[in-house]
Amino acid sequence: MKKTHPDLSNLKDKWPSPYVSRDKVGEFSGGILHPRTLANIDASGAGPKGRIRVNGKKIAYPVDALIEWLEARSDMVGNKGEQL
Repeated sequence: MKKTHPDLSNLKDKWPSPYVSRDKVGEFSGGILHPRTLANIDASGAGPKGRIRVNGKKIAYPVDALIEWLEARSDMVGNKGEQL
């Protein structure tokens, strides 16, 4: 069975900035991703590309890179017998 990734590009439509601060990742993703989880993944080098650090400690991600990263880590799933 072929795995397909969801299209999460609509997350960008209602976000007011070209960047998402790590502490707002949960809000941006609708609760899909917790900021601490992303911090742990990022520490291992597997986080979204293009992160920036502001004032020496605040981390932010470009919206497009974050969406691309979320899509790549997500798979469409359905109920048994359901076709997607």
